Amino acid sequence: MDLTSFILLFGVGMISAFVNVMAGGGSALALPVLIFMGLDSALANGTNRIAILIQNIFAVTSFRVQDVHAFRQSLRFTLWALPGAIAGAVLGVSISDLWFQRILAVVMIATVMTILIPQRKSIVETEPALGKKRERWIYPIMVGIGIYGGFIQVSVGFLFMAALYHVMKMNLVLVNMHKVTIVMIYMVPALAVYAWTGNVNWLLGLTLGAGSAVGGWWAARVSVKGGESVIRIVLVVAILIMAAKLLGLF
Repeated sequence: MDLTSFILLFGVGMISAFVNVMAGGGSALALPVLIFMGLDSALANGTNRIAILIQNIFAVTSFRVQDVHAFRQSLRFTLWALPGAIAGAVLGVSISDLWFQRILAVVMIATVMTILIPQRKSIVETEPALGKKRERWIYPIMVGIGIYGGFIQVSVGFLFMAALYHVMKMNLVLVNMHKVTIVMIYMVPALAVYAWTGNVNWLLGLTLGAGSAVGGWWAARVSVKGGESVIRIVLVVAILIMAAKLLGLF
């Protein structure tokens, strides 16, 4: 592979990571590029996991540097999502590609509609006791999203955002912080499985990951500095583009 291809992959890593951290769906850009470079779908999927892990490590670090972190709470969310993901993976994919795309498109549109519903204030910030009660409800939802992630996987970050936004009544900056922490931990066993089965191209993955480190770091900074309004704009645009593509509109 020539230098131009490496530069292209680095740039794709930056853009896809920025979109992933701010909203979700960045892999819809990264995966086709990896396949275009000669990787089959399984190898591309495994290779992309390197970039996703790296982008979230840098995003989590960036949030922490800006004093936006709650690792113990994020870990609790993750521990409930992981069993669901394992169960979803065991179920396997039993639907056609066409129905898969239709279901995913409907999920994306429903998600963007819920995100557009305004919130008054963060319950966690204004009423800690009520926030604790709401947290009890988020755990079974995390299991459900984990099952979705194991069964379909694509754009699971959108669902994490919608759940945390509406159930926990968090502002979107905190939602993003939790999301990247969950996905960071979530991705370690997933990448291990792909690596164990030989479905990782480390050279391409680390090149994509280098760009993803930059994109993930700056997306977290933009998320904190820009606040909910910027996150909401990026999220809506990302979801609508992905939904339109899945529905075959372009």
